[in-house]
This record gives sequence, C-alpha cells and structure tokens, in this order.
Amino acid sequence: MPAHIHPSILSADFANFESEFASISGADSIHIDVMDGHFVPNLTFGLPMVKRMREVATKPLDIHLMIDRADSEALPYADLGVESVTFHAEASNDMFTLASKIRSAGAKAGVAVKPGTSLNIVLSNLEAFDMVLVMTVEPGFGGQSLIESTLEKVSQAAEEIAKRSLEIRLQVDGGIDLSNILRVASHGADTFVAGSSVFSANDRNERIDDLRRLANQGLHRTL
Repeated sequence: MPAHIHPSILSADFANFESEFASISGADSIHIDVMDGHFVPNLTFGLPMVKRMREVATKPLDIHLMIDRADSEALPYADLGVESVTFHAEASNDMFTLASKIRSAGAKAGVAVKPGTSLNIVLSNLEAFDMVLVMTVEPGFGGQSLIESTLEKVSQAAEEIAKRSLEIRLQVDGGIDLSNILRVASHGADTFVAGSSVFSANDRNERIDDLRRLANQGLHRTL
C-alpha cells in the first residue's frame, strides 16, 4: 500500500481549525487526538468539537482516542461519520467486540498500543482491525522524539500483516519527521502521523509531499 500522511492537529492553532485544515489539503487524512485527562494527563477535544471538525473538514478524519472506558466511549465518535476510530488496547476490556461495533457504525477500526505494551494481545485476532497503531512515543504530548526501541514492534506487526496477507494499515505516531520517516517506513509502517514536522513548515503541503515521498522510498526498502 502507498504511504499515507496524517498530520496531527495537536500541533495546530486550536482557534482556527478551518484555516488550519485548509493548509494541509494535501494530507491523506487529518489525525485528531482525543485526550480525556485521565488515560493521558492532557485534555484536548470531546465529541462536540470533533463533530464540528467533521462539518468543516474537507479531508477524512482519523480519530485517535486516548481515553479511558473505550468500550463505552468510542462508538459515538464512529457515529459522526469519520473515516476511522482508533482506541487503545490498554483502555478496552474486549477490543475485538469493540472493533466489530466500530465497523458496524461505518468507520474503520484501529487499535493502538503504547511503547511498553506487547503486540501479542492484538496479534491474536489481527483480522478484527483495519489499522494497527504503534505508538513511537508515550501518548499524550506532542513534540517528543521517536523511541527507537518501538521500531522492533513495527517490524513485528508488519511481518504478521504480510504473513496473513491482510489489508491492514500499519500506523506510527510520535516523533516522525524528515530525518527518520524513510527509516521507519523501511520497518514496514505505511501510515504516518506527523504533527510538529508538518505544522512548523512554511509550506505545509510541500512538507506533506516530502514526507510521503521519503516514506514511499522506505517502503520499497522494507527490512
């Protein structure tokens, strides 16, 4: 699958989402970090704000729920008509049932794991998901540096997806920029969340194009 770039609006101007969305029109999707102040320390957006984003965005929304009680709180986001809803394995008591419900609501179902969480709990029923998100930093804060040890987990997920011939996106989130995206893609990741790297650029769409080009080069060198 070709590389996708999902700019994270955690690095955007929260007061001007419509214009910020327009500045990343070359993105494949817009990554929305929903934080509840419990699962992670920070607090960002809730359902009403994401609903409004859905109304003004011209690109699909990729919702990343960093929240407790995912089993009961995730479905209302899927019901908004977003492209995908990703919840954390650590926040669900029955992630396979939750993924099925998200799909039934019309959204793609994604599951995320923190750097310290084993992928094995996800790999036991990988077919339940449309996307696997390997966090390459600790969730909850933007602007962090990529944790190198997480790339082993990216390779593990990529190998399992290929072995089973599944059409599943492998997403990475945290510290992705021009200096490392080719190398990360060579481990098998095909979907990249990039926050400060995109929003700090003078021409954000040019930066998205550069990231996508390097990622596609890396995918052709998969380890």
